Amino acid sequence: MTLPMAHFDIISLFPDTFSALSEWGVVGRAFKNGKVSLKCWNPRDFALDAHKTIDDRPYGGGPGMVMMAQPLVDCLTAIRASHQTRRPLVFLTPHGPLLKQSHVRGFANTEGAIFLCGRYEGVDQRFIDTYVDQTFCIGDFIVSGGELPTMMLLDAWVRLLPGVLNDAQSAIQDSFETNRLDCPHYTRPEVFDGKAVPEVLLSGNHGKIAGWRESESLKMTQLHRPDLLS
Repeated sequence: MTLPMAHFDIISLFPDTFSALSEWGVVGRAFKNGKVSLKCWNPRDFALDAHKTIDDRPYGGGPGMVMMAQPLVDCLTAIRASHQTRRPLVFLTPHGPLLKQSHVRGFANTEGAIFLCGRYEGVDQRFIDTYVDQTFCIGDFIVSGGELPTMMLLDAWVRLLPGVLNDAQSAIQDSFETNRLDCPHYTRPEVFDGKAVPEVLLSGNHGKIAGWRESESLKMTQLHRPDLLS
């Protein structure tokens, strides 16, 4: 069965950020070729006061501001009303499990999702508890907001869609697809800075090349990410 075009709705205070996706190589071509579509929604448009307030001081004191629940609820309601099918609301946050390629591959078999891009000190927990369907973390570090993490997930998602990559085998051989890192790669010239391309890659023997790549993949994983092998 062929999936319909994937569609993404983004809740963000900085919607212009996502225009960069249309310039990103194969991902940009997927947008231009109509394989995916994206619409950004600014929660300020759903604020109730003249100042378009979407954040307030945290109860209990402390630094920073917290995104208010009401504009987010009204924004999400408008998004859901614009679709016939219900798509999950995904929130990239330090509180989520580490995002892995297996999660991305699962997403790629769906029609799309809604993404919440957090800002400031955080999002009112009552909104998260009631409306967020899935949470993920992209790593043990902090950035200023959810826009960049969301764009990373979208990039990983879109490149797995049928017909996006020129060679579908490229995705299958990527790091993390089989709980291993990819093998080393080489291109012209044959000798660079006194270092030659491994002879087996010049042999034309596809069986030996496949065996070398398998062996080097295991070596790279053992050296850099032994946790994947366990």
